[in-house]
Amino acid sequence: MASVDVTVRGAGIFGLSIAWSCLRGGATVRVVDPYGLGAGSSGGLVGALAPHVPENWNPKKAFQLESLLMAEGFWHAVEAEGGVSPDYARSGRLQPVADDAALELARARALTARELWGDAAVWELIRADDAGPWAPLSPSGWLIRDTLSARMSPRRAGAALQAALAVRGVEIVPEAEDEGAVLWATGWRGLLDLSQALGRPVGTGIKGQSVLLRHDAGEVPQVFAGGLHIVPHHDGTVALGSTTEREFDDPSSTDDQCDALVERAVAAMPVLHGAEVVERWAGARPRARSRAPMLGPWPDRPGHYIANGGFKIGFGMAPKVAEVMSALMLDGRDTIPDGFRVEDSL
Repeated sequence: MASVDVTVRGAGIFGLSIAWSCLRGGATVRVVDPYGLGAGSSGGLVGALAPHVPENWNPKKAFQLESLLMAEGFWHAVEAEGGVSPDYARSGRLQPVADDAALELARARALTARELWGDAAVWELIRADDAGPWAPLSPSGWLIRDTLSARMSPRRAGAALQAALAVRGVEIVPEAEDEGAVLWATGWRGLLDLSQALGRPVGTGIKGQSVLLRHDAGEVPQVFAGGLHIVPHHDGTVALGSTTEREFDDPSSTDDQCDALVERAVAAMPVLHGAEVVERWAGARPRARSRAPMLGPWPDRPGHYIANGGFKIGFGMAPKVAEVMSALMLDGRDTIPDGFRVEDSL
């Protein structure tokens, strides 16, 4: 390879998306990861690209909305370049409504969504009986339906980005010298390293476990019930996730919490009863101290940049994160929103 404009350290969703955006911006790029493609939380199972509730609007929610609306075009371009599908579909989401109080809140949010989302997407109430066989049990008889939520296969998304990069001559290498601008998108371990380098905690890893079931639900919405994501994929599987474990010895070990995920899923969606468990997965997800993605220059380290902390929302945020970080590194344009800057986690 000729001289490199951008060295990307980390082959997860942030690193690969930013590498792709930099390439499209005319830069030469090298991707470095000793563990290979999607070795951290980007190699998980669930792939729920779901919006925050449409209320108490802030820069984080506005950024996420823009990213979710960018996603279809972003992933279409990736697939067109590399020929690998990320299994992206803006298929929407259903959520059960527990009681009258929750019903009133949902009605208020429907009005707010109309103001904040405009014509881009809908947040509405529908009768559970009108949702068909793929619908969660709802004590109130009502469901929230939104058309902004999307789903994708995390592993296929990583493979799609890898293929698109490879078409342009970029491979993931285990090690290389820093050259050009250096982006650190190194996941939860990177947050620990950064905490040590800066002498203060900026983030950590939160372990999550998830399960993949064999059940061909077809092209139906994902379900969010009782804090559990139930996400159908095009290959005849349904992903369930995830747990939240702040203390752990082994980030990759699974245990009886996976059984609990299945039990909760069946309680919410009886149609899943008896579905075969195809895979159990565990991994640590990077959460910045600010709980928002951590973006921007590395303090006191000229030419080095950070994109980390996409805890639970990394895949949904990736298109916009890629746009913002490539503009910063290639053109010096700083459009990072308040609350997302590295210093916000210090």
